Amino acid sequence: MVDAQQYRILVVDDEYPVRELISQIVQREGYACDAAEGVDEALELFERQPYDLVISDINMPGKTGIDLLGRLAHYQHPLAILMATAESDRKVAIHTMELGAYGYLIKPFDRNELLINVANALHRLELEKNNLRYSEELEEMVQERTEKLRAAEQEIRDSRAETIYRLAKAAEFRDNETAQHTLRMGEYCAVVAARLGLGGDVCERIRQASPLHDVGKIGIPDQILLKPGRLTKEEFAIIQQHPEIGYRILDGSKSEFLIMGANIAYTHHEKWDGSGYPRGLAGEEIPLEGRIAAVCDVFDALTSDRVYKAAMSTEKALDILREGRGGHFDPACHDAFVDSITDILALKLKFADG
Repeated sequence: MVDAQQYRILVVDDEYPVRELISQIVQREGYACDAAEGVDEALELFERQPYDLVISDINMPGKTGIDLLGRLAHYQHPLAILMATAESDRKVAIHTMELGAYGYLIKPFDRNELLINVANALHRLELEKNNLRYSEELEEMVQERTEKLRAAEQEIRDSRAETIYRLAKAAEFRDNETAQHTLRMGEYCAVVAARLGLGGDVCERIRQASPLHDVGKIGIPDQILLKPGRLTKEEFAIIQQHPEIGYRILDGSKSEFLIMGANIAYTHHEKWDGSGYPRGLAGEEIPLEGRIAAVCDVFDALTSDRVYKAAMSTEKALDILREGRGGHFDPACHDAFVDSITDILALKLKFADG
């Protein structure tokens, strides 16, 4: 749960009633809050003190919210930004997320919607800050302990694996997936990697990194992520941001496990024929670990119960995988998965959903 007293919010909107309403709502929740009527005033306030979250209108006279987003892109402190817009500006709002915004609110919005978005943005901000601290601490830890006993080295590996696992679980708490899905993804991907002839060290990195494939869902609004029905085109466009969000959370680490996790998060929805997302990569442009994760993720999704669908039989799921061979899936990865189906099914039974 977010501790409101730890954070300071800046509201930027040229309409005084809107500024005042947002400020009153967040202040009643315990957040410290300032307000500015435009970009220049907002930047002046930033020179006086740091902020954790900015809630900015997009369309303002003179400099826009997009201008503010660009100016704050290189802000020296970690910063979350939410954009507010009218219904007609939905495409513009989605564009702001591509530029670094954490989310957007469509006017008029109610109190609960505002507070949920604020809490989600600050929660994601904390995860990004924790990941940065973790990367720095991990590097120091490795340097200090390389000359110590094997028992100490094993302790480091165990601690690292648990940290990665718990980071992956953070995404599950906001999705319909289960912890067992995370475990299965790691085990499935390691089996396929071994079948492809990859070395033991590489297989272990894939096993530990692949559970991070959906960590970017932390940044997707609940009303879209948990929607039981069919998504609209605009909502699906937002869902398609989760690979890049996951990459941004994990990118820049010096840990080889998190580097691979970043690659898997970014590319597990790419397709062999180039029709995937977010970048439309094709063939061997997609990292091998991303191609492996793609086939494992689809199989586990097809054969698992979710709130919006029942589990599919193994035979039907394999038929769908075969249809995707050479289109959705790298043929070599597909064949390695199918050739390993006995091991895969044993793992599925071992890590069955409770």
